[in-house]
Amino acid sequence: MVVEIPAPRFIEVDGRKIAIGGPRPKLREGEKLLRHTSSVCPVCYRLLPAIIFERDGAVYIRKECPEHGEFEDLYWGDAEMFKRAMEFEVPGRGIYPPHTELLAPCPFSCGICPAHQNTTALANLVVTNRCNLDCWYCFFYAEKAGYVYEPTLEEIDRMVDLLIKEKPAHGNAIQITGGEPTLRDDLVEIVRLLRRKGITHIQLNTQGIIFVEKPELMRELREAGVNTIYMSFDGVTPEANPKNHWEIPYILEAARKAGMTSLVLVPTVIKGINDHEVGDMVRFAAYNIDVVRGVNYQPVSLTGQMPKAEREKYRITIPDVIRKIEEQTDGQIYREAWYPVPFTVAVSEFIEAVTGEPKLMMTNHPACGMATYVFPVFERVDGKRRVTRFIPITDFVDVDGFYHFLKEKAREIKEERKNRWLTLLKVVAKLPSFIEKDKQPPGINLIGILRKIILQRSYKALGEFHYKSLFLGMMHFMDLYNYDVQRVMRCDIHYLSPDGRVIPFCTYNVLSDLYRDKIIKEYSMSFEEYERKYGKGLIGAESKYRRDIPKLENTEIYVRTYEPFFHKFRRLPAIVKESQ
Repeated sequence: MVVEIPAPRFIEVDGRKIAIGGPRPKLREGEKLLRHTSSVCPVCYRLLPAIIFERDGAVYIRKECPEHGEFEDLYWGDAEMFKRAMEFEVPGRGIYPPHTELLAPCPFSCGICPAHQNTTALANLVVTNRCNLDCWYCFFYAEKAGYVYEPTLEEIDRMVDLLIKEKPAHGNAIQITGGEPTLRDDLVEIVRLLRRKGITHIQLNTQGIIFVEKPELMRELREAGVNTIYMSFDGVTPEANPKNHWEIPYILEAARKAGMTSLVLVPTVIKGINDHEVGDMVRFAAYNIDVVRGVNYQPVSLTGQMPKAEREKYRITIPDVIRKIEEQTDGQIYREAWYPVPFTVAVSEFIEAVTGEPKLMMTNHPACGMATYVFPVFERVDGKRRVTRFIPITDFVDVDGFYHFLKEKAREIKEERKNRWLTLLKVVAKLPSFIEKDKQPPGINLIGILRKIILQRSYKALGEFHYKSLFLGMMHFMDLYNYDVQRVMRCDIHYLSPDGRVIPFCTYNVLSDLYRDKIIKEYSMSFEEYERKYGKGLIGAESKYRRDIPKLENTEIYVRTYEPFFHKFRRLPAIVKESQ
């Protein structure tokens, strides 16, 4: 059979010639088409038609490059969960004014162009590409790049302006990231600058090791305005989390002493490496619920060129992780408790209808992320405080019913011109019908909390809910093999760039040579320049962190933190062996 290949068309992207178009992939026996999309060739970036289809209960993406052949990869590991998530898909309403013109098809005109369908919910601000670790799966640190990127305060000031001018409504949240941002000596001043610019939510993305060496920095950052520490945490055992396992107890202790009560644990989940501990990660968060607000899982993005066998070895998708959490919590945190990101649009639409003011709409592609809330229950077991079960919010709340009720009331206000304040009161009065009070976790009055959130519409009211629960989230950033252009166009996690652009996460990091690396190199300095300006020893081998494991693990703090999980350890610390 001869496949007719359309004549290639090309676009120029920063001097690079990229082909457009190719044959549409065909379905095979036993496969069911779910949707059409576009993707890119992992080798040459050619923009290709792609299909998303179901086979043997899972969802795959397939594309065919005329030059480099067919590529197929797992998209979502559970077709039924995929179909349920897609029920919450909502159209985006775009961004104005766009930051750049539409000069090429997505994803080759990012910046953000008029084709993008979402404003920025969370802006990533890279403050350095230096890091004191060199994790094998990391796609971004100075030694790999060959240069140092650290924007000045003046450049940061201009980048934040890009976020502030977005309409109809943008998030007011910035994540300070890197590299390892705590290596910046002026990090506290950067936080103060963001506060002066009116940013209300400041999140620090870190592995936290510096807080072992400088615990006072935690308090300084909190007082300067950091709301949340977004902390790397890949498991409860040393084998699953070699990155910062030994330092975690001391970071938590520093948070307690500093009054930093909003840490989010962020595991990069890799099949065969740490996916057997995803349930214990929730338990660990529960034991430290005084300072930990949740766990945000990130199934690994397989960057670079990787053979199919290697991808299959490490690939794990959102529903795969959800199933493992269900299994590892004895079915307590079940798959039906999870909802995709655009579920939140119902709340935003209702608040917007009531207030008459534009609100942030997280109209992300439903395949981008899922989330739920759970409430841990503690009991004394053999004289020790233990997490004995988890109660998902769906155990006592009719979440689907509440969602559709809010959608309907928002529609009534907008289309039928119903009295918005009277409708608001009707919603508040109806709340008890969606909540089974006798099934609520101990000490929880969700009706009262929701009344405050709806009536006051305040950060403080929402915070009261967060401090009584554990947030479980999941965000799967794409790579070249599972790239879906429809997801890119709906992205709301964006990078602020010093060249005046705002770039979606999965464009910035996946097409890195066109975006991240090119931009950062242009605004960077050589190692030699950096060392002349700031001094020796800040980059290279001498800048890497070296830990003293016996010293770190043979303390009461370490034992207290990990004691509920020692039965999972291959080797117990000396202090525990001596006590047995």
